[in-house]
Amino acid sequence: MSDRSFLDWPFFEARHRELAAALETWCAAHLPVDHGDVDAACRALVAMLGAGGWLRHSGAGEGERLDVRTLCLIRETLARHDGLADFAFAMQGLGMGAVSLFGTPAQKAWLEKTRTGAAIAAFALTEPGSGSDVAATATTATRVQGGWLIEGEKTWISNGGIADIHVLFARTGEAPGAKGLSAFLMPADAAGLETVERLEVIAPHPLATLRMRGMVLPEEALIGAPGEGFKIAMSVLDVFRSTVGAAALGFARRALDEALARVKARRIQGEPLAGLQMVQGHLADMAVKIDAAALLVYRAAWTKDNGAARVTREAAMAKLYATEAAQEVIDMAVQLHGGDGVRHGSVVESLYREIRALRIYEGASDVQRVVIARSVLG
Repeated sequence: MSDRSFLDWPFFEARHRELAAALETWCAAHLPVDHGDVDAACRALVAMLGAGGWLRHSGAGEGERLDVRTLCLIRETLARHDGLADFAFAMQGLGMGAVSLFGTPAQKAWLEKTRTGAAIAAFALTEPGSGSDVAATATTATRVQGGWLIEGEKTWISNGGIADIHVLFARTGEAPGAKGLSAFLMPADAAGLETVERLEVIAPHPLATLRMRGMVLPEEALIGAPGEGFKIAMSVLDVFRSTVGAAALGFARRALDEALARVKARRIQGEPLAGLQMVQGHLADMAVKIDAAALLVYRAAWTKDNGAARVTREAAMAKLYATEAAQEVIDMAVQLHGGDGVRHGSVVESLYREIRALRIYEGASDVQRVVIARSVLG
């Protein structure tokens, strides 16, 4: 089992340690699942996570608030056991994050479905011409009789094609750039919504391009006030960006576990690989990177849970360092496995494919560097 001593750090309360132990037991009994049919696997995982009670932590109903340390612990643990399980959990939280933070009581009725696994959520922000540059969003929402007319296209949408409910960001034009965006609840059965392409990536996940043509959403689909879309999107990312670092941390811990098992069992010239000082040096570097990433991730989560209005700097540092460090840790685990490390389907080969996207989504590493630099420059 991975090192769990970090749970004794002062960032955590007894309830966090109890949750981590219970989830570890659940994961050992239920994960990993067969990824042969990715859509079916994701649907099954959402149902399983809902039945196990884990998805109730993914959203915040009336009078509740998101506990970021809990979100991070769940993502780290799930990622260590099964990357697709982490994906399934994370998208329920990210997909409905705007509703958890800004939704009306009526809109929060959707949380009853996403938090039990009865519905799958998606976060529809990225477009063909606006990835990191959210202010360049081109999808439009125009007031018409009975609500809002939506025209545009979204791409790289996680759970695209299988989601039951989406949070959609569109330009309503109250001001130029980022100040003219708004957020909407968009159900999958909305007339005019079409899945136009399914996107295949190196670590298979359900991703799609969505097109909205002549789609009218009711007035009550608006989340928050018109023109608050950018603030809503950034507030959601402020919470969930730390959890991306936690998922990377889970991948890194699994990679170290696999590397340790390998170097203890594999022998060279009659001695275990673990006896070579160069190998020991690599293991030491991996362990340091993991602890440093954990400190940054759980500092950000603790800071948010203790009342900070924004943790933009802390979350950016956590995501940047944890994802980059995890890539290095996993790469070294592959190296220590030799030829077996690049065998398709081996654990470390799967981790190598899983980690790469985390350095891109929810703000690429270079975007995080810009965010941190602006904070430092003040």
